[in-house]
Amino acid sequence: MSSPRWKQSPPGSHWGEFGPDDQRGRMNYVTPAKVLEGVAEVREGKTFCLSLPLDVPGGQTLNPRRMPPQRYSVLRDGMSAGQQGFCWSYQSEDAELTDVVNDDVLLMSLQYSTQWDSFAHVGSHFDADGDGVAEAVFYNGYRSGVDIRPGAEDPNPVAPWARYPGPQAAAMGIEHLAVHGAQGRGVMIDIEHHLGRQRQAVGYDALMRILEADSVEVTQGDMVCLHTGFADTLLAMNRQPDVAHLHATGSGLDGHDAKLLNWITDTRLACLLADNPAVELVVPKLATAPAVDGHANRLRQPRLPLHEHCLFKNGIHLGELWYLTELAQWLRQHQRSRFLLTAPPLRLPGAVGSPATPIATV
Repeated sequence: MSSPRWKQSPPGSHWGEFGPDDQRGRMNYVTPAKVLEGVAEVREGKTFCLSLPLDVPGGQTLNPRRMPPQRYSVLRDGMSAGQQGFCWSYQSEDAELTDVVNDDVLLMSLQYSTQWDSFAHVGSHFDADGDGVAEAVFYNGYRSGVDIRPGAEDPNPVAPWARYPGPQAAAMGIEHLAVHGAQGRGVMIDIEHHLGRQRQAVGYDALMRILEADSVEVTQGDMVCLHTGFADTLLAMNRQPDVAHLHATGSGLDGHDAKLLNWITDTRLACLLADNPAVELVVPKLATAPAVDGHANRLRQPRLPLHEHCLFKNGIHLGELWYLTELAQWLRQHQRSRFLLTAPPLRLPGAVGSPATPIATV
């Protein structure tokens, strides 16, 4: 299939699977019938919050580019213009009024804590036009600089983070996932129970052994959760993350394992959600591919191969830094792996990611 945006699609991709202009990707598999499958898993009415507190990890040591939440009081207007709108009494303007009100403002990175990635979060350089020149493109051929636009530089920003205001994902913003609702059947894969919390890349073979041992089946449209224990370790650090310890903690999927990537595609799962920072284990890039005629073959490659495979090639949303430990333990105690998952992001037009407060109901 081709479209006005592309003449060829990347190897291993499914551009156009839901039409050339689709912006929901494999969440299209979360149909009303699939939501009812999730509802059918509710037997006790017990709920689990799958979000870390919004100010965790704490500071910027885990990711220097992402700012933790900073809250401010709003300012009053009218007769009380400029006054703090926190613990503010209407009595200051009218002695007969009894109301005391609070309003606050939040400044933060949208992907600081428990989060969703939109398809506009990661693209790739690929020759979508078939003219021999690679362009910066995203899922379904949406273009960098056209559909996803950077902010214009402010020569006098109020702070370093304000230097480029107004970036816009005019296509594939996170609001498309919000409108869908992000509710369906969740399936837990408890990696931590089998492999512990040591750092390791989990490939296809190891994952299949876990699925078989726990009798877990992933089917079309499932919202798949990967419990590694990373978020639980992070939470115990009480907003003082020990980066060296965290880098040695918790597993992630092996984005270089072709069999694993094919499994992700072939199962037609709707999304991948993990309690670690990237779903995949981030490793140093491969310096070379297999030698050709005895000479080193330098390798063009993504920094985040699982992100490329999911977000760019196949329209599979990723969720990161979810808190899954309590749910995973409860499911194991009750010999279950499925539940109703409700996890809409913010309906914030043009954003490439969003905080989330997912809820599991069992």
